[in-house]
Amino acid sequence: MQSLRVGETTLHDVPAPGPRAGSVLVRTRCSVVSAGTERMLVDFGRAGWLGKAWQQPERLRAVAAKVRSDGPLATWEAIRAKLSMPIPLGYCNVGEVIEGGGSTAVRSGQRVVSNSPHAEVVLAPHRLAAVVPDGVADEAATFVPLAAIALEGIDLLYVKAGDRVVVVGLGLIGQLAVRTLRAMDCEVLGLDPVGERRAMAETHGAAVVPADVNPVDAAAAWSKGQGVAGVLITASSSSEEIVNHAARSCRYRGRVVLVGVVGLRLDRAAFYRNEVSFQVSCSYGQRDHTGPGSVQANFRRVLSWMESGQLPVEDLASSGISVG
Repeated sequence: MQSLRVGETTLHDVPAPGPRAGSVLVRTRCSVVSAGTERMLVDFGRAGWLGKAWQQPERLRAVAAKVRSDGPLATWEAIRAKLSMPIPLGYCNVGEVIEGGGSTAVRSGQRVVSNSPHAEVVLAPHRLAAVVPDGVADEAATFVPLAAIALEGIDLLYVKAGDRVVVVGLGLIGQLAVRTLRAMDCEVLGLDPVGERRAMAETHGAAVVPADVNPVDAAAAWSKGQGVAGVLITASSSSEEIVNHAARSCRYRGRVVLVGVVGLRLDRAAFYRNEVSFQVSCSYGQRDHTGPGSVQANFRRVLSWMESGQLPVEDLASSGISVG
């Protein structure tokens, strides 16, 4: 559990959840610590009040509105109460089904992947879990939610085989985006200031350029002056140049999709010239149904690529720890 008020990360001994209709009860076998999202939460918790405000500037407007409506004391108490509630870390879990919760799609003993936290026993809604095929190892399957985040953003680009796509930011999600796009037979240009990340992306089929090369020039040269079909932004940065460079890199009616977190002061001219569209991706997919574009559908697509060998992930884990 992570305290967002004092920044302490603690291990809790709590009662295990019980069976519930509509949810699958799972005994954990493996989970992944996401170096980006989970580190961000830990860093946020450890920051002082000014640091928290700096990291979440959009929250300041909500705080100001509450001060005007409820007064400073009530606002302060609400903020303290919110930050005093520890939150469970983790959202990449693979385990063995204990109880299916009324689902005919899963049975006891099967392995499932879900967006559940780091815990010995978890309870996942049916629509947020998928059965892991026998040909996919536990360790590989734990990367499914992360790959589904990349896939949801890629789907919003509406690209097809042979299209040229730029991925900006080659952290964990960016690496998975590169591999997913290659599994879809797209051409990929990866951009990142870190040489090791560029080298890993290149190993898995992406073209890369040195960090000091202008990204718009790089995309133009790589696409032979045609512009790219789309740009997927998986970076975390306060820079407003990233999204505007992405727009300038696109061909006519290309698309820019944001999966990461960057500055969003859009330059109208950058988007106007080629009628480039911009969209923000919603995590792993739509959570309220089980059809195309849903979390479960995205999980299954990722698992099928893993099973066929088109989406390798074994080299993404930096280290492993056995527990219990």
